[in-house]
Amino acid sequence: INRDRTNVILGKECVTIWGNDCIYDVLCGVKVRLSPLSFYQVNHDVAQQLYEKAAEYACLSGKETVLDMYCGTGTIGLSMAKKAKRIIGAEIVPEAVLDAKRNALENGIENAEFICADAGEAAQELSSRGIKPDVVLLDPPRKGCSEMLLAEIVKMSPERIVYVSCDPSTLARDCSRLKDLGYETKRLAAADLFPRTVHVESVALLTKQK
Repeated sequence: INRDRTNVILGKECVTIWGNDCIYDVLCGVKVRLSPLSFYQVNHDVAQQLYEKAAEYACLSGKETVLDMYCGTGTIGLSMAKKAKRIIGAEIVPEAVLDAKRNALENGIENAEFICADAGEAAQELSSRGIKPDVVLLDPPRKGCSEMLLAEIVKMSPERIVYVSCDPSTLARDCSRLKDLGYETKRLAAADLFPRTVHVESVALLTKQK
């Protein structure tokens, strides 16, 4: 229900008139629960290829702590959980965080935890707690990452940053900012999730400069 005159389609209240109040999908071997307010990629096959490329770039051995920023329902992080020591997800949408926690439980994943907070605030909190992720996953909205978030991530000194982007221009901007902060773009791939449109998804690997 949305009574506001804004550019937001969905309101804060959802009423189930008939049927289930969620749907399920399987992506990268993870059964995913999706509520109406949770974000999810609509092109299943290409999204799976994109996330598999992100996992390749993460290059996990089983010993890493992975920080999954803008984690949504936890899909990317949970798909890597078996190859990581610890997954920490951060997401600002409460319904998505609940789905992420349920998804971890339903998939028997015990090494994942989720925080409901703005990405920048979550990074600040984790940094103040002395969390030192080996890998940071970023999957922001089209506006990209704030300078504050990037600065907080760099404070935690991860070896690798895997950046999934839905806007090449903000990806280029943030990669430039990260270069100034000591991270070099090493690999880049594109995924055509929306054929015959101008939209393109990208995934980049950035590594800490020695």
